[in-house]
Amino acid sequence: MLSPHYFNYPTPLGNITIASNGTAITHIAFGTQRFPGEKNSSALTNKASTQILQYLAGQRKLFDIPFEADGTEFQKRVWSEVLKIPYGQTYSYGQIAALIGNVKATRAVGMANNKNPLPLLIPCHRVIGASGKPVGYVGGLKRKEFLLDLEKEHAH
Repeated sequence: MLSPHYFNYPTPLGNITIASNGTAITHIAFGTQRFPGEKNSSALTNKASTQILQYLAGQRKLFDIPFEADGTEFQKRVWSEVLKIPYGQTYSYGQIAALIGNVKATRAVGMANNKNPLPLLIPCHRVIGASGKPVGYVGGLKRKEFLLDLEKEHAH
């Protein structure tokens, strides 16, 4: 069995830490973080880093690396809907709540997005407030605005 590991990579958004269980990416964190396992890169974390850099350069719209997001059933339902948001588009927290069948769960959708272990791969930056403005992001609003602007610019 492959062992878990993690590694830190420089990006235009600052350092990110990518963690793997050996077969799938399990975490992407902004900044330099520690995760269970060895601190070394692997073919999988390197591939994830390469694809993220391509995405941040406007050269990639979809990721094709295996990933596993650990969370509650509710969180996984939210993340499943977030994964369906097309590149360059946004949905509101309320729209995601409606898509999962609970229009009153807007705040819970926000909390699920806040717990997303795979920002960028699960594009929670595409979920915005009812006002149409970016609100809340695990990487901070500056990063969220950068990602939304990047996708607008390269959506065509």
